[in-house]
Amino acid sequence: MQVDIQNFADEDFCYLTTIGRRSGKPHTIEIWFAAHGTTLYLLSGGRDKADWVKNMRQQPAVQVKLATHTYTGQARILTAGTEDELARQIVFAKYTPRSTDDLTGWSNDSLAVAIDLHNEVQ
Repeated sequence: MQVDIQNFADEDFCYLTTIGRRSGKPHTIEIWFAAHGTTLYLLSGGRDKADWVKNMRQQPAVQVKLATHTYTGQARILTAGTEDELARQIVFAKYTPRSTDDLTGWSNDSLAVAIDLHNEVQ
């Protein structure tokens, strides 16, 4: 089944579920995202100290809930380059009009993460 997430691009946030690196249990957070094709981009202000980043480093298979739809995906940490710049630009552009805070530092200093979505969970 082709993943179509563009209908959810304007959602304020998604729910990301990782598997706990110690507990082995699902751990869900609410997080900002931007969609591009079948990939979601997230920024971790806590960089690699964030629990969700530590969890996905150990187990990159994740689930993402967008509105009422849940998808399986594979998480990747981005390194400096074109995709990293894209992630920062589109997340910043999406949330700057919605926030009263200056998000420039957050956008520049956060760890960029990509989640390639695969299938909708039925």
